Amino acid sequence: MVMKKFFWLAMALIAIVALISHFVHSPDSIPDVNWESAVSPGDLSAAHAFMETDCLGCHTPATGVTRDNCVVCHANDTHILQRQPTAFHADVAECASCHKEHKGKLASISQMDHEALVNVGLNMLPDPNVPFDEGTATLAFLESLLANSRKPDPIFVHPDVMPKEALLSCPACHSNDDRHFGLFGKDCVQCHSTRQWTLPEFIHPSNQSLDCNQCHEAPPSHYMQHFKMISAQVAGELNAKVEECYACHQSTSWNDIKRAGWYKHH
Repeated sequence: MVMKKFFWLAMALIAIVALISHFVHSPDSIPDVNWESAVSPGDLSAAHAFMETDCLGCHTPATGVTRDNCVVCHANDTHILQRQPTAFHADVAECASCHKEHKGKLASISQMDHEALVNVGLNMLPDPNVPFDEGTATLAFLESLLANSRKPDPIFVHPDVMPKEALLSCPACHSNDDRHFGLFGKDCVQCHSTRQWTLPEFIHPSNQSLDCNQCHEAPPSHYMQHFKMISAQVAGELNAKVEECYACHQSTSWNDIKRAGWYKHH
């Protein structure tokens, strides 16, 4: 009697499972699946979404993602190759170290990784034991990018800069951003980190300092009639001179004008 009850209970469970499977896995409920989506580790970014079903567009069998596949689309990206900060892309033979995909449609694939750039550059530097050939000639830029002959004094390197990052020659990419016009030398890592250009630990000289023009340059309008007609009038310093920044400006902000408060004419 017990065996008979167990038999019918088992049959009922099988029937229920079969019924559920029929509705859950009916042809209308099964999405279209191809082999590409089955093996994909994640969605591509929005820029590359059109290649979701074309793995071979980026991946080479037994090799992976190679630069040759990237340049098919990006060889003529003049907005990158003709700008001084990003022109180095023309000489870098590896893209995937910095531009990582399959992190979702909203992910950015242009996150700058200075340490990864160093690793790529060091791997590409020519072997001094190998005779010079035409291929090594293209690495001249990398040798200028990696100031690897310079050994930065760790005492004068920003604490947030990794040892490998200190090998980079910052002006190779950032000379256009140098507000110091080269007057402070090329060892930017003495003050700056690769995380942000501003210096949270910077302490501005006293408000009583009269040597503003050692670091600051007046805008072109200050050397025209605009200075006497507008700027001096707003600040109430009719006899102020261009080099006397302290007469009108405050160290809190360039637009914080004495006796006038926050002021931005344009």
